Amino acid sequence: MAMPAPVMPQSPYATVVAAAPFNPEGDCQILHKAMKGIGTDEAALIGILTRRTSTQRAQLRIMFKTMFGKDLETELDKELGGNTKAIMHALVLAPAELDANELHRAMSGAGTAERILIEILCTRHSVRIKEILAAYQRLHKKSLESALKSESSGHFKNLLVSLSQATRADDTPVIDMARATEDAYALHRAGEKKLGTDESVFNSILCTRSYSQLRATFDEYKRIAGHDMEHAIKSEMSGELEDGMLAIVACVRNTPAYFATVLHHALAGAGTKDHDLIRVVVSRSEFDMKLIKEQYHALYKKSLAEAIRGDTSGDYRHALLALIGE
Repeated sequence: MAMPAPVMPQSPYATVVAAAPFNPEGDCQILHKAMKGIGTDEAALIGILTRRTSTQRAQLRIMFKTMFGKDLETELDKELGGNTKAIMHALVLAPAELDANELHRAMSGAGTAERILIEILCTRHSVRIKEILAAYQRLHKKSLESALKSESSGHFKNLLVSLSQATRADDTPVIDMARATEDAYALHRAGEKKLGTDESVFNSILCTRSYSQLRATFDEYKRIAGHDMEHAIKSEMSGELEDGMLAIVACVRNTPAYFATVLHHALAGAGTKDHDLIRVVVSRSEFDMKLIKEQYHALYKKSLAEAIRGDTSGDYRHALLALIGE
């Protein structure tokens, strides 16, 4: 029986949109048939899972188990391999589960992949951060905050913990210019006007104000200091803390350009950083992938689709291209 797609706000910049009408039973029959018997029909799996939103894929997980008594993600893992398996598995996870697993992976094994911690915690809105906190606890049996504290140190640890509190205000069209000016002076006093840097002031402002409010603050900072916020951070900070603060500023100024850069780094050079490629393509496909594609072309003089075709192959390539609307 066909079901209307859930009524949800859909980003005009999404490359994955809700299927309408939506027929979970019919989709699950196709998925089951594609994995039944000898061989796997990867094209059928890709055709369904890359053309349903995360909300619809969550319904498919429930319906598949109801109809066949099996977990969809487990069946996909058994039938597929390599990067095709990885991207299909990412698609059937809830967005917060994917982020929680990526954060856990970044903190597992030798060393910590700080860039992944920065990317996820700096770019997710407060509602998603709260969902990630719950998913991390459920999946990994410890709090995200305790994991961050054990795997990072110093001012960078404080930045990550601040971001994980999910206290950033939502964007609104109304800018409080008095607060923007006040915050700009506070940042100037805490950094360039001070011997040493008071990182707590940077944390309290950059981790809690809305993006639109921060853009106004950065404009005021440039008026007061005579140079931009990036210059101040580079001169006052170093290492992981500098990277984290710069990532926040980059996202505030132009989130699609930030993700275009992440994708370029995943695709450029020797080998492909497939975890990064999968994470960004899956997580941004319902939000701003059209804008990311525009920024990618503007920054690197080639299309994102061209870059993906040049660095990937087979069913994995087909899935990525479908998710970016190609």
